[in-house]
Amino acid sequence: MTQTSVSNLHHQERDGLIEPHGGHLIDLRVSESEGSTLRSKVNHILECSHRNACDVELLMVGGFSPLKGFMNENDYDLVVSSHRISSQLLFGLPIVMDTDREDIAVGQYILLRYQGRDLAIMKVNSKWEPNKPLEALNCYGTTSIEHPAVRMITSERGKFYLGGPVYGLDLPQRIFPCKTPLEVRAELPKYEDVVAFQCRNPIHRAHYELFTRALHAENVSPNAVVLVHPTCGPTQGDDISGEVRFKTYECLAAEVKNPRIRWAYLPYSMHMAGPREALQHMIIRKNYGCTHFIIGRDMAGCKSFLTGKDFYGPYDAQNFAASVAPELKMQTVPSLNLVYTEEKGYVVADEAEKEGLHIKKLSGTEFRKMLRSGQDIPEWFAFRSVVEVLRNA
Repeated sequence: MTQTSVSNLHHQERDGLIEPHGGHLIDLRVSESEGSTLRSKVNHILECSHRNACDVELLMVGGFSPLKGFMNENDYDLVVSSHRISSQLLFGLPIVMDTDREDIAVGQYILLRYQGRDLAIMKVNSKWEPNKPLEALNCYGTTSIEHPAVRMITSERGKFYLGGPVYGLDLPQRIFPCKTPLEVRAELPKYEDVVAFQCRNPIHRAHYELFTRALHAENVSPNAVVLVHPTCGPTQGDDISGEVRFKTYECLAAEVKNPRIRWAYLPYSMHMAGPREALQHMIIRKNYGCTHFIIGRDMAGCKSFLTGKDFYGPYDAQNFAASVAPELKMQTVPSLNLVYTEEKGYVVADEAEKEGLHIKKLSGTEFRKMLRSGQDIPEWFAFRSVVEVLRNA
């Protein structure tokens, strides 16, 4: 049984799109007959968590190219220690299947099931008990369980990690209709820059100003487009639900009707890993056809509830992303620190300070209070369509 990859590197070069990470866009989905043959070999069934299902989907469709399955122990060790896999290609975070099952053994086949749907079959080539404190320290910069990813690997993931090839049977059903990298690439303009904007919350005016102004950055081509690519997997506990977020994006796309914006959704679960997360996002967006990545101050950062201190410095993710971008053949676009002023609308904060402009602010807490009480939300802060969705929710 062999896995397939879309060997269209030269075709993609002719079409003017950036080549996927590693040169080939991986597609691990098998035919119905191949799936039937594999099913006859299955030894165990594992129910996927929400995070597992995101990983399985991105493996299947090539979002994690060049991976052809869950990392084996050697690749896992290398990613933890050096953010690279055995081929020496960059990779941000480990991609592993986890279990507490003692009876699963190397050489066996596992059916991966999610919410009643058979997603994939995995051949177990590697099984080990990971050094989770070392993984936490190297990947997330801390062993504190206050960090959401450290808490996840210590309390959600099982005792053992499994590595091996994955054979895709079916994609999960999601509220967010997630286009594959191949589908997104088919909709992108050829021989033009594609700027990726990552988010996990509803988009407000400042965000829109940010990613549309990125089209005019010095290192972006004149006819570039933005791919707004929100994550739709598990995020933080206090984030707005996926169904509501999806509605805000759809309504906003219809409201602005901007021909230089492309919209798609990413089945990825956030780790809030700062610099490592920035690298992971860049690799994924490269596989979806993006040449540039907007990276904000303290991207994918989080704070200690006890001390209130950030786990990462404000520019750690930006600096790390800039250092690895040339190897990825991508470019970063720093996120502008925009503020709204009475005199000029949205401007960079330094300009507002230099010219003594009057800055208007509205905190998230105040915004939520105004939503609940039915007060009018200023249009400089939020789009009317987004406000209506949030208010109805």
